[in-house]
Amino acid sequence: MQGVIAQGAVAVQGGGVVWVGPQADLPAAFTAWPQHDLQGRLLTPALIDCHTHIIHGGHRAREFELRLQGASYEEVARAGGGIVSTVTATRAASLGDLIAQALPRLDALIGEGVSCVEIKSGYGLDMETELRMLRAARALGQLRPVRICTTFLAAHAVPPEYKGRADAYIDDVCIPALRAAHAEGLVDAVDGFCEGIAFDTNQIGRVFDVARELGLPVKLHAEQLSHMGGTALAAQYGALSVDHVEYATDADAKLLATSGTVAVLLPGAYYAIRETQMPPVAAFRAHGVPMALATDCNPGSSPLNSLLLAMNMGCTLFRLTPEEALNGVTRHAARALGLTDTGTIAAGMRADLAIWNVETSAELAYRFGFNPLHRRIFGGMLCN
Repeated sequence: MQGVIAQGAVAVQGGGVVWVGPQADLPAAFTAWPQHDLQGRLLTPALIDCHTHIIHGGHRAREFELRLQGASYEEVARAGGGIVSTVTATRAASLGDLIAQALPRLDALIGEGVSCVEIKSGYGLDMETELRMLRAARALGQLRPVRICTTFLAAHAVPPEYKGRADAYIDDVCIPALRAAHAEGLVDAVDGFCEGIAFDTNQIGRVFDVARELGLPVKLHAEQLSHMGGTALAAQYGALSVDHVEYATDADAKLLATSGTVAVLLPGAYYAIRETQMPPVAAFRAHGVPMALATDCNPGSSPLNSLLLAMNMGCTLFRLTPEEALNGVTRHAARALGLTDTGTIAAGMRADLAIWNVETSAELAYRFGFNPLHRRIFGGMLCN
């Protein structure tokens, strides 16, 4: 991994990193501070899961069975399954239900060295439930030592009551809910699903216009199942990230490089729906597009609750290098969330760190079904 310091030292004060370098160069001013000997373990930035849907009601195990029988993700969705099938369970769940159901998923991520989790709404598709999901997300950040970034995703699917009236749903529900959520301080970013089974670029653009008016950054699910032009739209709005991007092109990669937008790769969804179109990793590399990795943890297309496994999948399925995978869940994941104070170990950054029982960083992506975390440090405090 680039930047590895053998026998290094990190000085932490007030929740932040104040110095990092070879232990032999530790300034005298720090030598009297309390010290923790990590006994040669690997120290990295704590991991960041920059794309999740961990707040939802119910599950979709039956849908999993249908896909095994040959039904495609799009066929399941058009038959009333998919995202819309989770909406009923989520609408029926109370705030306490949503929090209780999400906590085990959040705990699993934290247990793998994760310090920051992005959580999307998008399973309510009405104002009341969208706001309840975002309130639940904020509550999780108060219940665990973890940083939560909330993303408004009411433009996720057209609910049954608006079938065939997607524009009316945007006008009647999505935009008013966005304004209400922003007024309540519940939104860190705005997302949408630009796909044939969801919304087109014109509809997403109207949501993004309101986000821009409110001073909120945007993100986009784009080019997952087909090429709809979502990547170009996201670049036009200077999006923080475009996510999935299996059907993105070389021209899209050039646009992302110009806009500074991160490509978030989601191998869990690629695996679960048995996609065969790989994201254009070579084009992203060629044009210098930063690539993040995330679980996309959700009840249907990516019931993946392990960021370490996502790293392995990114390498095995998409041919990322282990270094790219680690950067994808640290520095580039931070950038995909618009965070500038985390994702690297440097003076002035938050002291969100992970201590691993490994010799090399490649081991984090190499193994699967095994968690080598020793301890996590959040805001300069050692966590169990």
